[in-house]
Amino acid sequence: MARSKRKIPFIEKCFRAYLESEDSAQFIVAVSSKYTEYTLMRLATSERRGTRRAATMALGFVGTFRSNAILGKSLRDRDRAVRMLAENGIRSLWNRAAGEWYDHKIEVISWLNFSFQYEEAMEMASEVIEQVPSFAEAWNQRALSCYGLGQFESAIRDCQQTLELNAFHFLAASGMGNSYLQEKQSERALECFQRALKLNPGLDGVRAQVDRLHRTLG
Repeated sequence: MARSKRKIPFIEKCFRAYLESEDSAQFIVAVSSKYTEYTLMRLATSERRGTRRAATMALGFVGTFRSNAILGKSLRDRDRAVRMLAENGIRSLWNRAAGEWYDHKIEVISWLNFSFQYEEAMEMASEVIEQVPSFAEAWNQRALSCYGLGQFESAIRDCQQTLELNAFHFLAASGMGNSYLQEKQSERALECFQRALKLNPGLDGVRAQVDRLHRTLG
């Protein structure tokens, strides 16, 4: 008797439909109609590669900060696609961790940092921190502003606070390493870069820094 085909989970069907249409809104509606966040968190650790991919992407769209640890662990998944989806998703999750209104504020602050308008970005980030001191991404964005202004000790402090609030924040670990480099503290920089790589092994630029520091420090 021929072996029957394995049934494809609904979430994988949604994911395949998304890959064909690239309609993220349709994917979100379809997944949200059937799965809770907790179910998606469980599916993100499935033995099925396709299910992990689908659940990881879904959490990136609809997950709350409760999913942070699951997506953080997915950064080290054995499947490259899962790792990429996790990196994109977890960064979106960090931005919206304090709610929709603050998500918009972080987008503005991030754009200001990207545009080298560091003083304005720092002022806005400080306002958000005062209002929501537990919002890790606001501390990270202010760290970026400090770094851009050459205030490296302040950047290090804000990166440390970011990591206290969000232990999976590989960008803060990397940023702290860059700040220590500017302070000529190579050994501490190396420790920070190694921490960032432990959180997210896919950081090729950070890996290059680690290799360079190993050679420099002997």
